[in-house]
Amino acid sequence: MDRITAMRVFVEVVERGSQTAAAEALEMSRAMVSRHLAALEEWAGARLLHRSTRRLSLTGTGEQMLPQCRELCALAEAMQHLGRDSREAPRGRLRVTCSQSFAQAWLVHEIGRFQVHCPGVSVDLLVSSQAVNLIEERVDLALRITNQLDPNLVARKLATCRSVVCATPAYLARHGLPRSPEDLARHNCLTYSFFGRSLWAFFRDGEPCAVPVDGSLSANESMVLLEATLADQGISLQPRYSVAAHLRSGALVPLLPGYEPQELGIYALYGTRRQMPTALRLLLDHLAERLQDDPDWDL
Repeated sequence: MDRITAMRVFVEVVERGSQTAAAEALEMSRAMVSRHLAALEEWAGARLLHRSTRRLSLTGTGEQMLPQCRELCALAEAMQHLGRDSREAPRGRLRVTCSQSFAQAWLVHEIGRFQVHCPGVSVDLLVSSQAVNLIEERVDLALRITNQLDPNLVARKLATCRSVVCATPAYLARHGLPRSPEDLARHNCLTYSFFGRSLWAFFRDGEPCAVPVDGSLSANESMVLLEATLADQGISLQPRYSVAAHLRSGALVPLLPGYEPQELGIYALYGTRRQMPTALRLLLDHLAERLQDDPDWDL
């Protein structure tokens, strides 16, 4: 039995949810898929899947073997490329996930620049404000702006995300200019559901302070709050990369000079450093270099 092929069949069946779907993806018959699964179970000495007419589910042994099979399949695939010319242009599809604001304001443009030099690499971009399971979603790379990291994933810090409290001149003309964080209690603060919805944290001369805020609108996507801010609806706390152009044009006014909002790290998260595809390594290096060189990160 070709155990690597059997493991690949097992992984495909789990990820696609059925033997039929796995057979189509692997371009083999359903009967061949069943034979590979049976042979793998015989070799393992235990059932790996509970089979029924409606669904498949992993047994306890199957749950233990799945990550090991994934790693062995990745290793086998990497070994297939060892004999290739190292100067060969990278190819393949990378599945990347990040927030809408980061994707829209910055990442999509950098992917385009990267693909000019690596035209054989395509990117499937999964936009989500919430953290996704990299294994279940078959994600190669997650870009997350956070100070709380998953200890089960490999993290590479790419940059620091700084934020700014801002509003339009029209809003400030109607409601006045806040001089200190405490003044925000008298303003309509548009809040982000996943970060500091009711408490905004600042540092002044290295000393922390946090103030409660409230307003007429909260949302789980910062780009929605940005549009509301530009529509003169209130004050919002925005990542600088989202508002850089608006600050330069004067459409938005930065507030509370001397008070620095809490900084967050921008991290690249992935499953393992071993057998990293060349395309993924090159994309990571490109993003890290561009973040260091981009002036909008140091406004």
